[in-house]
Amino acid sequence: MLRRHLSGLSDLGSSKNVVSIILVGNAFSWYYAVLSALELTNPSILVWVVHFSALILSALVGASLGRQLERSKFLILWMVVGVVSSTLLFTLSSTSVILASLVSLFLGLSLGFGMPACMSYFSDSVAVESRGRVSGVTMLASGIGIVAFGFALKSDLLLIGIILGIWRFSSLLVFLWAKDYRRNKRKESELSYKQVFGQHSFILYFVPWIMFSFVNYLAVSMTPSGLEYQDLGIVQAVFMGASAVLGGIFADSVGRKRIAIAGFAMLGLGAAVLGFSGNKLSEIPYPILYFNSTIDGIAWGLLLVIFVLTLWGDLSNNSSSDKYYALGVMPFFASKLFELIVGPNIPPGLASSSPLFSLTAFFLFLAILPLVYAPETLPERVMKKRELTLYVEKAQEIAQEYA
Repeated sequence: MLRRHLSGLSDLGSSKNVVSIILVGNAFSWYYAVLSALELTNPSILVWVVHFSALILSALVGASLGRQLERSKFLILWMVVGVVSSTLLFTLSSTSVILASLVSLFLGLSLGFGMPACMSYFSDSVAVESRGRVSGVTMLASGIGIVAFGFALKSDLLLIGIILGIWRFSSLLVFLWAKDYRRNKRKESELSYKQVFGQHSFILYFVPWIMFSFVNYLAVSMTPSGLEYQDLGIVQAVFMGASAVLGGIFADSVGRKRIAIAGFAMLGLGAAVLGFSGNKLSEIPYPILYFNSTIDGIAWGLLLVIFVLTLWGDLSNNSSSDKYYALGVMPFFASKLFELIVGPNIPPGLASSSPLFSLTAFFLFLAILPLVYAPETLPERVMKKRELTLYVEKAQEIAQEYA
């Protein structure tokens, strides 16, 4: 049984998959470090609104305009802009709100404008039957990069900017070196945003993702904070990285839909357990908190692999996936904006109370309903091929035993 799920792992080392992992993982870890650097300066609400608005809108525009340029040139330009924007981080130490807003605007544009093209490159480079496990390794690599940058963020903004500029430049060097993979062509057909929203399968996956994003910033207020709870964050991060890889492997075997349902169900279960364990977060026993951190880590790993990297490329089928990814990541960034500007304003009593736990669990379980009716995006031929491979392997083992 396990062999069936682990079959095909050897293709992770192929050159095109390695290049895709580096490009996407570099961008993810770079942006997380940029976002953390912004948080260090305690920016105003205006700065956050400008940043995320620029990121989301530029992603939507870039997904449409990016096709007017050759994709390799567009991605090179995007990475160069990332290098330049990194060097501007030191200006965030200024007390000028206008200057901070302009820098945050440029940082948002430097990620959003080219991210759909980068994700589309990932989707076109990685075969659909390998997309889950390659996505899982990409998320793990991103997580390792994020942890590494956590130490760099203890330095001053000038040094952080230099480190991030070098990091972004390294992905550019990899892309320039990978000449053969720069030639991979876009899919010729392209749908409008109206046509994408008109797809029944897209809506059935997009609505649960929006619902999850809606309660995500509430869930942050449910996370215990303080030095005495640091080990809970470590537990969650470890399980998130492990489940991202394993979830990607299983997504290529049993399908994306089952993994997505499992992720939502586990998050809802974690919130429900907190709700039944005490009226306030401070009253909840430590073993329950450890259990919740483990469940949340596993669920987050599953959902990020499916809804950030894998699913939108599957749904695009034979058309370009730029717009699918631009729309797919929009709720995630909107959730982060809500977390930063709305989350701190949630009354402390409500943020750590049983009613909030119950409300979160309700919405997460409710998000499963559209997924029940959603079609499986992993091609049926892939699952049947794996089942046939397993059958042949069993037959060969039996034959060897009798021989």
